[in-house]
Formats: sequence, structure tokens, C-alpha cells
Amino acid sequence: MRRKKLSALTTASLLLELAGHGTMGVAVGLAFALLVTHIRGLGIATLISYSLDPTATLMMFAGGCATTFGIGATLTGLVITMTKDHD
Repeated sequence: MRRKKLSALTTASLLLELAGHGTMGVAVGLAFALLVTHIRGLGIATLISYSLDPTATLMMFAGGCATTFGIGATLTGLVITMTKDHD
């Protein structure tokens, strides 16, 4: 009788690998937000400073970048992990 195989999504190593990809994505997103706000030629910092609450706007911008990059890196890591051969 064949043993039931665990789904690839439920293994602990896959979850740890995806968490690592997500963490790296968040770090890259925060670095991107830092660079974009400090390059004066882009004008992002000027737009943020002219808003009604610049601190909240900066936090929303950095959080949006971190979330977007984190989700993208996690999904990319999932696709790469699921398509590689486990020989």
C-alpha cells in the first residue's frame, strides 16, 4: 500500500523558504523606498512634504513599497521552489 505524500505546501522547509523570500522582499522594498525618497531629482520627497500629514504619507509609501516587494518576492519564491527538480 502506498503511503500518502504530504502536499508540497505543508512542509516546514517550504514555509521557511517562503518566509525567507518574503523577508528579503520586504527589506528590498524598504531600501527602494529609502532610495526613492532621498533622490531629489525624482521629487517624491517634495510631494510627501507638501501633503497634509507628511509623516503618515511617508509611512504609507514605505509600507506600500515593503508590502508590494514582499508579496512579489514570496510569490516568485513559491514559483521557483515548485518548479525545481527534487532529485
